[in-house]
Order: sequence, then structure tokens, then C-alpha cells
Amino acid sequence: QVHLVESGGGLVQAGGSLRLSCAASGGIFSNYRMGWFRQAPGKEREFVGVISRSGITRYADSVKGRFTISRDNAKNTVYLQMNSLKPEDTALYYCAADNNLWGSSYDYWGQGTQVTVSS
Repeated sequence: QVHLVESGGGLVQAGGSLRLSCAASGGIFSNYRMGWFRQAPGKEREFVGVISRSGITRYADSVKGRFTISRDNAKNTVYLQMNSLKPEDTALYYCAADNNLWGSSYDYWGQGTQVTVSS
């Protein structure tokens, strides 16, 4: 059982930057594929990016070149660095963990942290 807690959200002007953190507990963090997702009001949850156990990343086209995911296994933490933010990035941001034991989807989810980008 893994508990995930996101932090670092807030209000920022367009063009600005934020770094989100997701702290994990209750499992062997280095064994998990970690993903970031977001959901805007009235919209479906969408994929933002993912980082593998070995540090390989991939991103949604909408954020590629602006967002960067990294992980620090010693701190049991995954990060989402967001640069050149746009109003369209406004959403509740979630981290999620895939234990790599069954399927290829996500087994654990955080409660989210709000990011609001003003124009």
C-alpha cells in the first residue's frame, strides 16, 4: 500500500514556473513507475507525463518542451517542473504510482494539488 501526497501548487502568471512534488510512503519507491495527470473543471483527467523506474520519461504533446519530470529515489519523491505556464495548464494535478506487478496502469493516486495560471 502506497500513500502519495502532492505539494507545490499555487497561483502563477502566464509564462511563469512552478515545481510540484509528490512524496511517497509505504512501498519501495524505486520499484514504481510514477505518472503525473491533471484535471480541469468540467474536463476529463488527462495524462501529463511519466517517469520509469530507470528514469526514462515521456510527455503529452501539450506539455512537451515545457514540463520536466524527475525522481529522487533517496527522498521517495517525484517532481514535475513546469515552465512557460499557460492558462490552459490550470488544473488539479495528481501523481500516481504503478507497482509494476499487475497490468500497466496505475495502482495508487494522490489527492491532488491545484495549479492556477492567470493570463
